Amino acid sequence: MTWFKKKEDEEREGKEKREELKLSDQLWIKCNSCNEISYRKVIERNLQVCPKCNYHFPIPARRRMEYILDPGTFTEFDANLTSIDFLEFKDLKRYPARIKESQEATGMKEAILCGEGKIEGQPAMIGTFEFKFLGGSLGSVVGEKIARLIERAIEKKIGAVIFCASGGARMQEGILSLMQMAKTSAVLAKLHENRLPYISVLTDPTTGGVTASIGMLGDIILAEPKAMIGFTGPIVIKETIRAELPEGFQRAEYLLSHGMIDQIVERKDLRRTLASLLRMLGRNERKE
Repeated sequence: MTWFKKKEDEEREGKEKREELKLSDQLWIKCNSCNEISYRKVIERNLQVCPKCNYHFPIPARRRMEYILDPGTFTEFDANLTSIDFLEFKDLKRYPARIKESQEATGMKEAILCGEGKIEGQPAMIGTFEFKFLGGSLGSVVGEKIARLIERAIEKKIGAVIFCASGGARMQEGILSLMQMAKTSAVLAKLHENRLPYISVLTDPTTGGVTASIGMLGDIILAEPKAMIGFTGPIVIKETIRAELPEGFQRAEYLLSHGMIDQIVERKDLRRTLASLLRMLGRNERKE
């Protein structure tokens, strides 16, 4: 009986500790950069940016839309498109199970949110990746949604803005995911032929096939501070070239200093910057 009582006491104490930790997570947040702990509401009021070191926390796709777009102007497109298991792929779990888990965790059908809205009165087609959905991976549906978004921009003769946050192509779809790089690049070329602007915003992280396609094809390429931007991981690069990598390698500041991106913009300034660029580029009738 003593053993059973001890077991019950341990389980009760464990449950109380878990509840305390859960409550603590709801009230406080630890910065991934400076490791300082801040009141969660302070972070939220600061657009999910650490007030002590200016670290930009990753944010959900829908919240980013709220930060960027004029209230009440967003119209979502293709919300119900979802991936199917072409290859009957299975790792530790079957692909449909992973899709379902991500849908329940994010409330989205796929890894990108696309639609039309206004930024300080400037109309634009806008897409934003959801990294929590299978690492924001580029699959067949993500590629299709981007293609449709750009085609609508051409039809309405307005610019397009895409916020990238991705681990790259989706391995569960094999070659079909890699084909989305060519597909999205082709439709962006069509947008360019119609002399309409495309602004790419790289957030932390933007890697793999997304970097190698839509991420780096913007007429204007912006990035958030300290965002990780690259094709493959630094460890793989280091082992391949057998050399030490420069400090800050694959961070936004390093890419800016080497001419790979156009500007680093803090989250609080992104809305104003995008509106200014759309206004400037949209005003130009693209005369020959």
